[in-house]
Amino acid sequence: MKKKRFLIGNWMDSFLTHIVLIAVCVVFVFPVLWLVLASFSKSGSIYDIEGFFPDTLSLAGYKRLFTDTTMYDYPNWLKNTLFVAVLSSFFGTVLVILTAYTISRFEFKSRKLLMKSTLVLSMFPSFMGMTAVYLIMVNFGLINQLWSLILIYAAGAPMGYLVQKGYFDTISGTIYEAARVDGATNLQVFIKITLPLSKPIIVYTALTQFAWPWSDFILPNMLLKNKDLWTVAVGLTHLDETQFTRFAAGAVFIAVPIVTLYFALSKFLVAGVSEGAVKG
Repeated sequence: MKKKRFLIGNWMDSFLTHIVLIAVCVVFVFPVLWLVLASFSKSGSIYDIEGFFPDTLSLAGYKRLFTDTTMYDYPNWLKNTLFVAVLSSFFGTVLVILTAYTISRFEFKSRKLLMKSTLVLSMFPSFMGMTAVYLIMVNFGLINQLWSLILIYAAGAPMGYLVQKGYFDTISGTIYEAARVDGATNLQVFIKITLPLSKPIIVYTALTQFAWPWSDFILPNMLLKNKDLWTVAVGLTHLDETQFTRFAAGAVFIAVPIVTLYFALSKFLVAGVSEGAVKG
């Protein structure tokens, strides 16, 4: 009798869990599905869509997105976004990896204080410092420059070094000791031993550093006043209601590269996060 109740209890628990998971999936998938279908709407205005989904589908929205660039130059916005995201990812990854490796492998004065300070500062939302960032950019003459975005994204990247530090903590210290016995310098140990062993966390860092500027709106909207310098996130927000199909098409198109990268590099992402969280 107890065994039967136990089996019924397990079945009910499994059933309710699956119901909740399905409901959560529907909540998250429905807006995405709606946006994708809206991007294929034959009508350009959001007011012409009756109900949840458009009646007539067409590729006209995607065609206008790349051909009608008189007022809304999406290809140029995409080029600007790619330029900022790639360079921010490169410089940000270098700085994060160097910061995490230094904190993980070297003992120096104020190390603990530095770790605690960065942990406390990372709890505050980034937009709290936007006014100060804007004033600094104005005084240095960096308004309306894509390099100002790259500088800010890369400079702020080392604040999130904890996952990378946790990954470096998992690498056995005996490997470093053996290399130093053989006469290797700290730089040689880092380049020839640490980096080859750290591919998962490097890929994870590069992708996360790429995703932030790729989709960020607040900072580019604050610093880029020239229409030719807008990123996709800023440009799409300036489309009016009659251009909603183009807006949906642009949103879908900008999401495809990052989703593709996440799926293609999922093996490295899981390894980097799981191993980096052990001691992070």
